[in-house]
Amino acid sequence: MRILDRYLGRAVIGGALMALLVLVAIDTFFAFLNEVQDIGRGSYGLPDILVYVMLGVPQRMHTLFPMAALLGSLMALGGLAAHSELIAIRAAGISIGRIIFSVLKAGLLLLVFAAAVGEWVAPPAQQLAQNYRAEAQTGRVTFRSAYGVWARDGRHFIRIGEILPDGVLRRVEIHELGEDGRLVSLLRAKEARYRNGAWELANGVFVRLTADGFSLEPVGHRTWRSVLSPELLNVVVIKPEELSGRDLWRYVRYLEDNGLDAARYRLTLWRRVLAPFAGMVMLFLSIPFVFGSLRVAGAGQRLLLGILVGLGFYLADQVAGNLGQVYGLPPLAAAAAPSLAFLAIGLWAMRRVR
Repeated sequence: MRILDRYLGRAVIGGALMALLVLVAIDTFFAFLNEVQDIGRGSYGLPDILVYVMLGVPQRMHTLFPMAALLGSLMALGGLAAHSELIAIRAAGISIGRIIFSVLKAGLLLLVFAAAVGEWVAPPAQQLAQNYRAEAQTGRVTFRSAYGVWARDGRHFIRIGEILPDGVLRRVEIHELGEDGRLVSLLRAKEARYRNGAWELANGVFVRLTADGFSLEPVGHRTWRSVLSPELLNVVVIKPEELSGRDLWRYVRYLEDNGLDAARYRLTLWRRVLAPFAGMVMLFLSIPFVFGSLRVAGAGQRLLLGILVGLGFYLADQVAGNLGQVYGLPPLAAAAAPSLAFLAIGLWAMRRVR
């Protein structure tokens, strides 16, 4: 049985890695084309685009892994089926269940690799890429973390706790330093909106520090002009998909402790937790197809089926997530629904094979 595990494992892992390489190359190429249109913004040039795009490769690898697992397994096992190798394996007394076990066993190695990339490699690389592009396009030093965005405008250091989709800023802090580098004032505002070339701050407090102490001044509304524009914030806005699992968990706790809506981030957290399960489901789906209607099909047909199933899973995942947020469904249910649905389809297809 170890020989069978190694043989099927090499085929599945090799096919999945090849599929991942092709998918990442295609996605990287389109990302490069999308960035070309920004050449000339600030000092953003072709070398900067290459650096930015290459830093995004780990994130693409993690995102495309489920589809790569399905395509690679379909192509590898389909090739074995086309050469009657799977029939010979079954004729030797090996059950379909044992073949499934060998395929999923190989899949576990792939999942460990994908999980490691998604947890420890992709998040810091993506953050570095966003910061690199923002600095090249704007000439301003901007730093993004799971707890907000930091930016510098002269002697002002700005921290933004949350950037809403409509461009509204929440929990804004403006730290002003004197010529000696010491803090001279702090302006906090619960909300900021960009209108007529300036930020309108609302519901805050202004703290002035002096040698004798400090003074507090409530702020109802105040206009603040800065080079920090919505265009700059758009290139550093935090995306939950780009956070590691640990940062997602901490950020969810941070939002909930401050009475903020964490539904979107909790959904993404559950998606991250269930990503290995989704990858195993994709591998499992390839089994009934190679033993069924695609046993004698060509590589083109298997490739087309893999792409269609992968796109179907992606669309189902997006729809389930959106419906979950609209109707207030539990994030775990919204995250698990697509994988469970496709697992049910795979189990139904396996019954037909038997």
